[in-house]
Amino acid sequence: MTVKNLILERKNKKPIVYDVFYKESNTPKPIIIFCHGYKGYKDWGAWDLVAKQFLEEGFFFIKFNFSYNGGTIENPIDFNDLEAFANNNFSKELEDLDAVIDLISLNPNFSKELDSTNISLIAHSRGAGIILIKASEDSRVKSVVTWGGVSDFKSRFLIGSDHFNNWKEKGITYIENSRTKQLMPHKFQFFQDFAANEERLTIKLAVQKLNVPLLIIQGSDDTTVTEVEAKMLHQWNSKSELEIIKFGDHSFGTIHPWKESKLPKELQKVVEKSIIFLKRDN
Repeated sequence: MTVKNLILERKNKKPIVYDVFYKESNTPKPIIIFCHGYKGYKDWGAWDLVAKQFLEEGFFFIKFNFSYNGGTIENPIDFNDLEAFANNNFSKELEDLDAVIDLISLNPNFSKELDSTNISLIAHSRGAGIILIKASEDSRVKSVVTWGGVSDFKSRFLIGSDHFNNWKEKGITYIENSRTKQLMPHKFQFFQDFAANEERLTIKLAVQKLNVPLLIIQGSDDTTVTEVEAKMLHQWNSKSELEIIKFGDHSFGTIHPWKESKLPKELQKVVEKSIIFLKRDN
């Protein structure tokens, strides 16, 4: 059973678009909630193929777009709402993830198909920071898996640099999307939200107090989030596990659009190691 582009409506908040993947059996299944990364979305690359592999292994898999990621209800792929993108921040993404966990925990629509007491989080890149923070403060999360996950948000603002100072002065900055060639806007509120919530948004503090199983998967050839960051995450939590995927880049061999019927071998290894880890801890 694959259901795409469901809509989670929220009072006075932007709706969230999500997909669910599961085998219909009237049997409760462990839940995986997947979070995309920066300039990402739930339909990027091979994420559907990833979801189907977890489905085949008996999981209830849900992936969603952060509500301010730049997509829309009508077109959740790509970035048609750059104003929303400009107003995104880490606090909003944590709030979105909380809403999805609430949906899974409280929504009766899938109650026969999922085990709401067994929720795991998986995320790619920047999304990893979000799930690590969320898992450290929400007892509903039972395990965490990061794929090419960041270890620090603050350093990426380049505080004190000419770029940062220009951003602060003008109130907005732009980052080119290498694939779509769009100039993606960030309002300065993004940093202001971080500064106002720095303790909560410090990934190191979250990882240090995390008391659920944590698997850190990192590509050896990742130039966006380097192996050093993965090793730092691992160092901060003595109970964590670290897996290095040889020759893996930041997207583990995937590009968008992904036109193949199978995963690239590096991403296949990521999925296999994640499944083994999650089945062992379930």
